[in-house]
Amino acid sequence: MNRTASALAALAVTSLVLTSCGRDDAGGGGEAQSTEVAEGAATGTIEVWAMGTEGDELQEFSADFVKDNPDAEVKVTAIPWDAAHNKIANAIASGETPDVSLIGTTWMGEFAEAGGLMPTPEGLVDEADFFPGAWGSTEVGGTSYGVPWYVETRVLYYRKDMAEKAGWSKAPETWEELHQFATDMKEKGGADYGLSLQPGQTGSWQSVLPFAWSNGASITNEEGTEYTIDSPEMAEALDYYTSYFDEGLSPSRLLDPGELESGFADGTYAAFISGPWHTGLVEEAGLSTDEYAVAPLPGKDSGPGTSFVGGGDLAVFSDSDNTDAAWKYVQWLSEAETQQRFYDVVGDLPAVKAAWETGELAEDPQLQVFGTQLETTEAPPAVPTWEQVAATIDTLVEQASKGDAEPEDVVKEMQTKASSIGTGL
Repeated sequence: MNRTASALAALAVTSLVLTSCGRDDAGGGGEAQSTEVAEGAATGTIEVWAMGTEGDELQEFSADFVKDNPDAEVKVTAIPWDAAHNKIANAIASGETPDVSLIGTTWMGEFAEAGGLMPTPEGLVDEADFFPGAWGSTEVGGTSYGVPWYVETRVLYYRKDMAEKAGWSKAPETWEELHQFATDMKEKGGADYGLSLQPGQTGSWQSVLPFAWSNGASITNEEGTEYTIDSPEMAEALDYYTSYFDEGLSPSRLLDPGELESGFADGTYAAFISGPWHTGLVEEAGLSTDEYAVAPLPGKDSGPGTSFVGGGDLAVFSDSDNTDAAWKYVQWLSEAETQQRFYDVVGDLPAVKAAWETGELAEDPQLQVFGTQLETTEAPPAVPTWEQVAATIDTLVEQASKGDAEPEDVVKEMQTKASSIGTGL
């Protein structure tokens, strides 16, 4: 699905440390919410930056907003994801920002702390309307600096036909069941590997942290001022995660592009964890919905477990020339009906829960699994240094997966390196 390229690119782009230019030295992270948006229709020009397919489609899609706000004009500039971070960073530093932009969820802390983003106005939207993990991606130091636009999360994919052969009529719901499931898929179901997990390298934190969150681990304290990675919960989760490599239940090398999908289709890999885009990819590889299924992630003692939530947020820049109209445009994009229609155009999963109540989102069994999982998700901490710490975690996860270091020692090293970097708040 198109949203995948957007979400993954947002997570992969290297983060830069920003310096505030001409703003309060305190930056973001503790400001009160901004004033309420004025009554009445939007007026004036609203300059918008958006990336990926969202950037390609948003101009035409915004025609309905302009129809309802005839004195307003929306100008969308499509920005490539691989150039977006630096472009936004430079715009904030120079004070030459648009009014509104799509912001990758892992960038929120950095840009808010730099003073580049306005706090979300009181009463603009209702936090309860959004999936909790998605809303959490907008909060920096207890203050929201935007509104979730679209989301993605990860679930368990498994070969249903192979599971039945291995004696499983339903998906595993606990860690113990998942381990037995992977073992049975290898020993009875005919798979070479019962569950494919990422053994480190870029983005592996997205695979490891759901196990940690499901075990009660936290990455920072509540205020976001200190990393709290070194905990028994985190060590236990990493030990469980690496057991799949130790026991040969998961391949210990990073798979080549396309290898997971083809291996899932030919039975080499019986299960894996990924997002909604993989439904299309595995079907292109030759599997039918009779042969595979998706299920919420198992929890430690009961399901569903806590999964990763990513996607994109909408933010208004502090240097916007038309903040009132900008927030009205963000508000419109956050309406359930608008989000459902945007799903029909682009395929982005809505961040607003009510958008899932009608149409394909309510009727498609696979999509409903993702909707169920989205109720139990967490976003990475919205702190300025997260990308740096995430890269450190990726490297250390690889050491643990290869058996070069004990999980408990790896977690301590994660804490040491993260503490030396600091959260930036």
